[in-house]
Amino acid sequence: MTDTHRSPPPSPARDAASAMDQALDWLIVMGSPSEEQTRQFHQWLDADLLHAEAFAKAQAIWDGPQVVQCAQNLAALPPKVTVLSRLRPHWKPLATAAVLILGLFSFSNVPMRLQADHLTVVGERQRLQLEDGSKVLLNTNSAFSSTINDQRRVARLYQGEAFFEVPAHLGQPLEIDAGPVQASVHDTAFAVRYLDGVTQVRVQRGDVDLRATRDDARIRLSAGESIRIGPNGFDRPAKLDAATDLAWVQGRLVFENCPLSQVLAELRRYYPGWIINTNEQLADVAVTGNYRLDQPLDVVRSLAHITSARLQEFPALVILN
Repeated sequence: MTDTHRSPPPSPARDAASAMDQALDWLIVMGSPSEEQTRQFHQWLDADLLHAEAFAKAQAIWDGPQVVQCAQNLAALPPKVTVLSRLRPHWKPLATAAVLILGLFSFSNVPMRLQADHLTVVGERQRLQLEDGSKVLLNTNSAFSSTINDQRRVARLYQGEAFFEVPAHLGQPLEIDAGPVQASVHDTAFAVRYLDGVTQVRVQRGDVDLRATRDDARIRLSAGESIRIGPNGFDRPAKLDAATDLAWVQGRLVFENCPLSQVLAELRRYYPGWIINTNEQLADVAVTGNYRLDQPLDVVRSLAHITSARLQEFPALVILN
């Protein structure tokens, strides 16, 4: 007998990212599938090799100790917490998605990972010394490589943020590639931030010669200046506020009359999980404060206190409302 109400099979994923999204959906469905869902799942698996690879990765993470601990922590919370009763039907997708986000850096951007010499995870900073004596401080969730020899002094920031202290050198300058811009430096200290296709350069000491890779436009940035370089090239140089813009180098996050939405966006770079604000009225609340960047959860707790917001904490998930 033919089932006239059969749902159409899922379409093949277009790339590895969409395959992982579909794998996560199937991981949840296959916890208690119907016969029809099982048939569709195997049809999805057979449709593309990417599907099987993505599902294997998702399942490996789901079966790992992180999710087991997450489930145990959720189960241990007191029943009187009303939000838990609302979240309980969805704890599996929440926990799975959270851990997938935590693990995403481990298996995404494979070409970048193969090229990078140094990687930092969310919340980690790493100090390096290059062969020419240059010092580099990598900030959270960054990827970096360098080639220093008699012929070349080249470094590349694939993503994230780095602070460079480059000594005087009689030879060629240190060249640093960061997305849409290349920096050429001698005897200087400056920071480069490359996120979402946009680069920000901030000069603390010395001069930095910049070249936009899009149109070969060039500009020299001096101490106390900063500039943004996007897909359309250089913005106008601006005055550097070292106390806030470079506070992360000293392990701090400093905000001056900054909207809470922007503060939370910055904190998400350091917190290995989700920070969610469900109260739109809080988004424009001005925040001024000086915080430790290695304790993002404590910062969120402080923000909840000063804004009189309700804070709900779960493994890898914090909700402001």
